[in-house]
Amino acid sequence: MVRIKPFRAVRPPKEHAAEVASRPYDVLNSAEAKTEATERSLLHIIKPEIDFEPIADEHSDPVYDKAVENFRKWQSEGWLRQDPEEYYYIYAQTMEGRTQYGLAMCCHFEDYLSGAIKKHELTRPDKEEDRMIHVRNQQANIEPVFFAYPDNAEIDAIVADVVKNNAPEYDFTAADGFGHQLWVIRDRKTNDRITEIFAGIPALYVADGHHRTAAAARVGQECRGKNPNHSGCEEYCYFLAVTFPANQLRIIDYNRVVKDLNGLTPAELLEKLKESFTVEDKGTEEYRPTVLHNFAMYLDGRWYSLTAKPGTYDDNDPIGVLDVTVLSNLVLDKILDIKDLRTSKRIDFVGGIRGLGELKRRVDSGEMKAAFALYPVSMQQLINIADTGNIMPPKTTWFEPKLRSGVVIHLFEEK
Repeated sequence: MVRIKPFRAVRPPKEHAAEVASRPYDVLNSAEAKTEATERSLLHIIKPEIDFEPIADEHSDPVYDKAVENFRKWQSEGWLRQDPEEYYYIYAQTMEGRTQYGLAMCCHFEDYLSGAIKKHELTRPDKEEDRMIHVRNQQANIEPVFFAYPDNAEIDAIVADVVKNNAPEYDFTAADGFGHQLWVIRDRKTNDRITEIFAGIPALYVADGHHRTAAAARVGQECRGKNPNHSGCEEYCYFLAVTFPANQLRIIDYNRVVKDLNGLTPAELLEKLKESFTVEDKGTEEYRPTVLHNFAMYLDGRWYSLTAKPGTYDDNDPIGVLDVTVLSNLVLDKILDIKDLRTSKRIDFVGGIRGLGELKRRVDSGEMKAAFALYPVSMQQLINIADTGNIMPPKTTWFEPKLRSGVVIHLFEEK
């Protein structure tokens, strides 16, 4: 069972929503953020190193202090304002004609510690610490995490009713062409019912934002430890999430490019691949994997289909069934001697949103020697892994579209 609550969102007035809302901190580098940031953009708060000339170290104390200064400025200027009452919010995203509807809510940090909020990735201590400093300094969750929940017909009906009968508070299309809409659920009975329904939902699943979730939980623990009268109902116990029904989410491919062939010629690599795969030459036209255990490879100016032979994978193992596991075991480790995806400098990862053309470009440029495109992981595979307490290999899931940061913000105080 999970504990959620409505909250008094800090958010931009309607006329500034499109400008304030920004891409998340971790999908663009500092130089890109500096170019992209307009006067009111949230990038000045989530990537404040861009306000220094030259761009400063994002982990330095002056940069952390600048984030706090900018957050206060945005509120004093009226570019961010806090709602008068606690609400749930419907946040809809549209990509390529397809819309997914999430609920912006606050989740309890103890549910993460107990495992009711389930993860599927490992976190890095340095990245956790960085996010923790931001949350602690701001006394706020500036950027939401991206969760999924098991499908629920009553929640679907509530969301559909609000969307059908109310105009959205925000309705804008970002520079990437993705649409974003926000509805405020002001009816108290509806909000109470949402809380009740989620109290009966067994688990939430972290889709995107493992480091932000872990950091929020650590701040909650810190605050609990400093409060002798802690009850578990304090605002600091809660952190910001946008939570979507699992059946609406789409995971896209997360592909690999390698810098060398471990001393092999292209012809020798192809021969070694034939031990574990059925290899088909697809010519110079882009080839995309069509089913699980089918891979695309771009090598020496040509595309190949690689289909793993029966017996080389384990469909009864939540980890073994994943194509990232199959590729790692049969190609990256066995043939190319790339053992640790987290630390190897011989491999890089390319989100499928960049398209197969990006794989071809990086190989044709000479930067990389070969590229591998994978069939996307399914939400059911993610849930199976989280439910069994397993951890996915690095760089397995890529969710798109990303949540815009600054649509809603959650404030808390330690006392």
